[in-house]
Amino acid sequence: MKRREFITLLGGAVAWPLPASAQQTPKLPTIGFLSPTTASVENQRVAAFVHRLRELGWIEGRTGGIKLRWAEVRSERAAEIVAEFVGQKVDAIISRGAVSVLAAKQAASVVIPIVFAEGDPVGTGFVVSLAPPGGNVTGLPFQQADLAVKRLELLREVVPTLRRLAILAVAGNPVTLRDMREVEAEAGTFGLTVITVEIRRIENIAPGLKAREDRADMFRPIRS
Repeated sequence: MKRREFITLLGGAVAWPLPASAQQTPKLPTIGFLSPTTASVENQRVAAFVHRLRELGWIEGRTGGIKLRWAEVRSERAAEIVAEFVGQKVDAIISRGAVSVLAAKQAASVVIPIVFAEGDPVGTGFVVSLAPPGGNVTGLPFQQADLAVKRLELLREVVPTLRRLAILAVAGNPVTLRDMREVEAEAGTFGLTVITVEIRRIENIAPGLKAREDRADMFRPIRS
Protein backbone atom coordinates (compact mmCIF):
# COMPACT_ATOMS: atom_id res chain seq x y z
CA MET A 1 0.00 0.00 0.00
CA LYS A 2 1.31 3.41 -0.93
CA ARG A 3 2.09 5.94 1.81
CA ARG A 4 -0.60 8.41 0.62
CA GLU A 5 -3.27 5.69 0.55
CA PHE A 6 -2.31 4.57 4.07
CA ILE A 7 -2.63 8.09 5.47
CA THR A 8 -6.03 8.51 3.80
CA LEU A 9 -7.25 5.21 5.27
CA LEU A 10 -5.99 6.13 8.78
CA GLY A 11 -7.74 9.50 8.62
CA GLY A 12 -11.00 7.84 7.69
CA ALA A 13 -10.67 5.35 10.55
CA VAL A 14 -10.27 8.14 13.10
CA ALA A 15 -13.53 9.67 11.90
CA TRP A 16 -15.54 6.47 12.38
CA PRO A 17 -18.11 6.63 15.25
CA LEU A 18 -17.26 4.71 18.41
CA PRO A 19 -19.27 1.56 19.10
CA ALA A 20 -22.02 1.78 21.71
CA SER A 21 -19.96 -0.13 24.27
CA ALA A 22 -17.27 2.57 24.18
CA GLN A 23 -19.64 5.51 24.65
CA GLN A 24 -19.61 7.39 27.94
CA THR A 25 -21.74 5.84 30.71
CA PRO A 26 -24.63 8.10 31.73
CA LYS A 27 -24.11 9.83 35.09
CA LEU A 28 -25.94 8.14 37.93
CA PRO A 29 -28.12 10.29 40.20
CA THR A 30 -26.01 11.14 43.24
CA ILE A 31 -26.81 12.14 46.83
CA GLY A 32 -24.36 14.23 48.85
CA PHE A 33 -24.61 13.29 52.55
CA LEU A 34 -23.04 15.90 54.84
CA SER A 35 -22.66 15.12 58.52
CA PRO A 36 -21.74 17.90 60.97
CA THR A 37 -19.73 15.45 63.11
CA THR A 38 -17.55 12.40 62.37
CA ALA A 39 -17.93 8.97 60.79
CA SER A 40 -17.66 7.25 64.18
CA VAL A 41 -20.52 9.33 65.57
CA GLU A 42 -22.75 8.96 62.53
CA ASN A 43 -22.09 5.32 61.59
CA GLN A 44 -25.45 4.01 62.80
CA ARG A 45 -27.43 6.80 61.14
CA VAL A 46 -25.56 6.36 57.87
CA ALA A 47 -26.02 2.57 57.94
CA ALA A 48 -29.77 2.98 58.48
CA PHE A 49 -29.96 5.59 55.71
CA VAL A 50 -28.10 3.45 53.18
CA HIS A 51 -30.11 0.36 54.16
CA ARG A 52 -33.40 2.15 53.56
CA LEU A 53 -32.19 3.45 50.19
CA ARG A 54 -31.42 -0.13 49.16
CA GLU A 55 -34.90 -1.20 50.17
CA LEU A 56 -36.23 1.51 47.86
CA GLY A 57 -34.08 0.28 44.98
CA TRP A 58 -31.15 2.70 45.29
CA ILE A 59 -28.11 0.47 44.81
CA GLU A 60 -24.71 2.14 45.15
CA GLY A 61 -22.88 2.13 41.82
CA ARG A 62 -25.83 0.63 39.92
CA THR A 63 -28.90 2.83 40.27
CA GLY A 64 -27.38 5.74 42.17
CA GLY A 65 -24.42 7.07 44.08
CA ILE A 66 -23.82 8.40 47.60
CA LYS A 67 -21.00 10.73 48.62
CA LEU A 68 -20.44 10.69 52.41
CA ARG A 69 -18.59 13.63 53.95
CA TRP A 70 -17.83 14.64 57.57
CA ALA A 71 -17.53 18.24 58.76
CA GLU A 72 -16.01 17.22 62.12
CA VAL A 73 -17.83 20.02 63.96
CA ARG A 74 -16.11 22.70 61.85
CA SER A 75 -18.25 25.25 60.04
CA GLU A 76 -15.47 26.03 57.56
CA ARG A 77 -15.21 22.35 56.70
CA ALA A 78 -18.98 22.17 56.13
CA ALA A 79 -18.71 25.05 53.67
CA GLU A 80 -15.86 23.29 51.83
CA ILE A 81 -17.89 20.10 51.52
CA VAL A 82 -20.94 21.94 50.20
CA ALA A 83 -18.77 23.69 47.61
CA GLU A 84 -17.46 20.26 46.60
CA PHE A 85 -21.02 18.92 46.21
CA VAL A 86 -22.07 21.94 44.16
CA GLY A 87 -19.02 21.58 41.93
CA GLN A 88 -19.78 17.90 41.39
CA LYS A 89 -23.42 18.73 40.62
CA VAL A 90 -24.96 16.23 43.02
CA ASP A 91 -28.69 15.78 42.64
CA ALA A 92 -29.55 16.36 46.32
CA ILE A 93 -27.82 17.29 49.57
CA ILE A 94 -28.85 15.65 52.84
CA SER A 95 -27.53 17.06 56.09
CA ARG A 96 -28.06 17.16 59.83
CA GLY A 97 -27.14 20.21 61.85
CA ALA A 98 -28.06 23.85 61.37
CA VAL A 99 -24.59 25.04 60.37
CA SER A 100 -24.29 22.43 57.62
CA VAL A 101 -27.79 23.04 56.28
CA LEU A 102 -27.31 26.82 56.20
CA ALA A 103 -23.99 26.37 54.41
CA ALA A 104 -25.71 24.17 51.85
CA LYS A 105 -28.56 26.63 51.38
CA GLN A 106 -26.21 29.57 50.82
CA ALA A 107 -23.99 27.71 48.34
CA ALA A 108 -26.53 25.61 46.47
CA SER A 109 -29.07 28.43 46.02
CA VAL A 110 -32.21 27.02 44.34
CA VAL A 111 -30.33 24.63 42.06
CA ILE A 112 -29.92 21.59 44.34
CA PRO A 113 -32.66 20.21 46.67
CA ILE A 114 -31.56 20.18 50.32
CA VAL A 115 -33.07 17.82 52.90
CA PHE A 116 -32.41 18.38 56.61
CA ALA A 117 -32.83 15.67 59.22
CA GLU A 118 -33.67 17.86 62.21
CA GLY A 119 -33.74 21.42 63.49
CA ASP A 120 -35.93 24.49 63.77
CA PRO A 121 -36.43 25.31 60.06
CA VAL A 122 -38.17 28.68 60.54
CA GLY A 123 -36.07 29.94 63.46
CA THR A 124 -32.80 29.12 61.73
CA GLY A 125 -33.85 30.49 58.38
CA PHE A 126 -34.03 27.18 56.49
CA VAL A 127 -37.51 28.09 55.27
CA VAL A 128 -39.82 31.10 55.36
CA SER A 129 -42.65 29.13 56.96
CA LEU A 130 -43.73 25.55 57.50
CA ALA A 131 -46.66 25.95 55.12
CA PRO A 132 -45.53 26.56 52.48
CA PRO A 133 -41.75 26.36 53.06
CA GLY A 134 -40.77 27.64 49.60
CA GLY A 135 -37.26 27.47 48.17
CA ASN A 136 -35.22 24.29 47.81
CA VAL A 137 -35.01 23.21 51.47
CA THR A 138 -37.26 20.63 53.12
CA GLY A 139 -37.00 18.06 55.89
CA LEU A 140 -38.07 16.99 59.36
CA PRO A 141 -38.35 19.76 61.97
CA PHE A 142 -37.32 19.04 65.53
CA GLN A 143 -38.14 21.71 68.08
CA GLN A 144 -35.62 21.09 70.85
CA ALA A 145 -36.36 24.25 72.79
CA ASP A 146 -39.92 23.11 73.40
CA LEU A 147 -38.54 20.16 75.38
CA ALA A 148 -36.23 22.20 77.62
CA VAL A 149 -38.56 22.32 80.63
CA LYS A 150 -39.44 18.64 80.40
CA ARG A 151 -35.78 17.65 80.21
CA LEU A 152 -34.97 19.69 83.31
CA GLU A 153 -37.87 18.03 85.15
CA LEU A 154 -36.55 14.59 84.21
CA LEU A 155 -33.02 15.49 85.30
CA ARG A 156 -34.24 16.58 88.72
CA GLU A 157 -36.24 13.36 89.10
CA VAL A 158 -33.24 11.22 88.18
CA VAL A 159 -30.75 13.28 90.25
CA PRO A 160 -32.65 14.99 93.11
CA THR A 161 -29.43 16.49 94.46
CA LEU A 162 -28.61 18.17 91.14
CA ARG A 163 -27.70 21.84 91.61
CA ARG A 164 -25.14 22.66 88.91
CA LEU A 165 -25.74 21.64 85.30
CA ALA A 166 -23.14 22.05 82.54
CA ILE A 167 -24.45 22.29 78.97
CA LEU A 168 -22.22 21.09 76.14
CA ALA A 169 -23.08 22.66 72.75
CA VAL A 170 -21.51 23.48 69.41
CA ALA A 171 -20.65 27.17 69.17
CA GLY A 172 -22.06 28.96 66.15
CA ASN A 173 -25.01 26.59 65.75
CA PRO A 174 -28.16 28.75 66.04
CA VAL A 175 -30.36 25.81 67.05
CA THR A 176 -28.17 24.56 69.90
CA LEU A 177 -27.48 28.08 71.16
CA ARG A 178 -31.21 28.82 71.22
CA ASP A 179 -31.78 25.58 73.13
CA MET A 180 -29.02 26.59 75.54
CA ARG A 181 -30.67 29.95 76.22
CA GLU A 182 -34.00 28.22 76.79
CA VAL A 183 -32.47 25.90 79.37
CA GLU A 184 -30.70 28.80 81.08
CA ALA A 185 -33.99 30.73 81.28
CA GLU A 186 -35.87 27.81 82.84
CA ALA A 187 -33.10 26.47 85.10
CA GLY A 188 -33.76 29.05 87.84
CA THR A 189 -37.26 27.70 88.42
CA PHE A 190 -35.69 24.34 89.30
CA GLY A 191 -33.00 25.86 91.49
CA LEU A 192 -30.26 24.99 89.02
CA THR A 193 -27.13 26.89 88.10
CA VAL A 194 -26.17 26.46 84.44
CA ILE A 195 -22.57 26.36 83.22
CA THR A 196 -22.16 26.58 79.45
CA VAL A 197 -19.43 24.77 77.50
CA GLU A 198 -19.25 25.89 73.87
CA ILE A 199 -17.30 23.57 71.58
CA ARG A 200 -15.88 24.64 68.21
CA ARG A 201 -13.92 21.51 67.25
CA ILE A 202 -13.97 17.82 68.15
CA GLU A 203 -10.61 18.13 69.91
CA ASN A 204 -12.04 20.84 72.20
CA ILE A 205 -14.55 18.50 73.87
CA ALA A 206 -12.23 16.73 76.33
CA PRO A 207 -10.44 19.92 77.50
CA GLY A 208 -13.78 21.72 77.79
CA LEU A 209 -15.21 18.99 80.02
CA LYS A 210 -12.09 18.73 82.14
CA ALA A 211 -11.95 22.48 82.74
CA ARG A 212 -15.44 22.45 84.24
CA GLU A 213 -15.69 19.01 85.82
CA ASP A 214 -15.24 20.42 89.31
CA ARG A 215 -17.92 23.08 88.77
CA ALA A 216 -20.81 20.89 87.61
CA ASP A 217 -22.76 17.94 89.02
CA MET A 218 -23.86 16.78 85.55
CA PHE A 219 -23.15 17.49 81.89
CA ARG A 220 -25.97 17.70 79.36
CA PRO A 221 -25.05 17.61 75.66
CA ILE A 222 -27.11 19.53 73.12
CA ARG A 223 -27.35 18.17 69.59
CA SER A 224 -24.95 19.66 67.04
